Amino acid sequence: MRTTFLGVAVLLATPFIVATPSWAVPPVKLALQGGKIIPVVGKVIDKGTVLIEHGKITAVGADVEIPYDAMVVDVSGKVVMPGMIDAHSQRGMDVSNENAPVTPFLNVYDSIDPSKLYFEDALRDGITSIHITHGHNTVIGGLSRLIHPIGMTPEEMTQAADVALKISVAPKRGSDRMVQFATLRETFLELDDYLEKLAEKKYEESLEEKDEKIDVGPEEAQKRGKELIKFEDYDDKHANLIKLTRGELTTFVYCDRAGDVGRAIALAKKHGFFDRMVFVLGTHCYKAIAELKKAERPVVLGPELVHRERDSLTGKLVETFVPKVFADARLRFSLLPSPNTSLAERYLNYQAARCVRGGVSRSRALKAITLYPAKALGMDKKLGSLEAGKLANIVVLSGDPLDFSTWVEQVYIKGIKAYERSEDVRLKQLFGDDPAEVSEEANGDADKKAEEKTNGKADEKAGDAAAGSDKTDATTKDTPADKGESDSNN
Repeated sequence: MRTTFLGVAVLLATPFIVATPSWAVPPVKLALQGGKIIPVVGKVIDKGTVLIEHGKITAVGADVEIPYDAMVVDVSGKVVMPGMIDAHSQRGMDVSNENAPVTPFLNVYDSIDPSKLYFEDALRDGITSIHITHGHNTVIGGLSRLIHPIGMTPEEMTQAADVALKISVAPKRGSDRMVQFATLRETFLELDDYLEKLAEKKYEESLEEKDEKIDVGPEEAQKRGKELIKFEDYDDKHANLIKLTRGELTTFVYCDRAGDVGRAIALAKKHGFFDRMVFVLGTHCYKAIAELKKAERPVVLGPELVHRERDSLTGKLVETFVPKVFADARLRFSLLPSPNTSLAERYLNYQAARCVRGGVSRSRALKAITLYPAKALGMDKKLGSLEAGKLANIVVLSGDPLDFSTWVEQVYIKGIKAYERSEDVRLKQLFGDDPAEVSEEANGDADKKAEEKTNGKADEKAGDAAAGSDKTDATTKDTPADKGESDSNN
């Protein structure tokens, strides 16, 4: 799982490899036996078995009876845990945001490129589910999609389509908060106007079918016409917004500052989507912890976990570890990896390890990269933990997930082995035939080269000394003129 920064650069420069054929199907029965199991919910099993049938987990425990016809994979000495979930990602698309500020009619499905190197890296990093959505540089974005990082087409990659709309109450680039909220208000006012006109039109059409004339005013016609509207009557521009206001669609709402939180809550309550709202927060928003605690909505924290602010009176730089504030408030939060970086923050399990170092419990930190993202996405009945009935999205690690020396050995998605470190073409190109031994071999080669270099210099000095001795002996027998010529040549 871990590579040097040079390794990352080389990986990005080499050709793409397909992790799993599009026609791959899971074994009918599969047993991962002998490993330490971290189910995320329930107690850790020091040595147990995960039984999988038809791509779903059927049993987890220390004494699981393995069917005679099951394929058994020995994972002794390894750690088995649920696949990690990236709850909010713009990677894997050709663009993160459209130029237009309001685009609820768009769908990220049309922008997903399965050949992106990001999906291969996600497998290598133990991420089995990715929520692809528009970025923060928007007012209202399009529909998002939950995918797994294998497959030749967006259809094959899809776990859940049309998951959520993206809304940002933080200003779009080049804008300000007044313009941002004016655009939001204008959008929902235009939606109301559209629905009123559509209702009136439907009522008029119903009268025409009966060959009757309009007999009521516009307001009454709109009231009667609402009952006649079918969902297929809505145009593409407004259909998703209507589902949103009916509480039929989740929305991920981005807030950059603490003051954005109250405005976002008020907007959501006014337009009917509060009960299906997920906050995506900047570090400054920890200051609105009281409002967030009262709202009790899922929270996704950005990749930066530390808020830094200089005291206006003392000039002292104050740092606040944001996840600890949310953990102390007993709020459920999800973590994100840092995109486009070669630093350790690019790994979700490293982000979880930072939380533990910062005072968050180990259980909550692990859930923040597995179960809590699944809950925020409405997928916790299928993903996020190792339990019977859930999809077999499983990661096999070389050691503890919060140990930075740990790497991903295998990844299973719906029971299909999607990644095997020992067969990783890129790592073989970079490190040789056995990527797992790269550190030991690299250190051994370095020591050997250093020793050879040292011995070589010693031999060279010894040779020079011997040669000097021979020349001295020879010149003592020469005439002064011969000695001077010899010194000059030397």
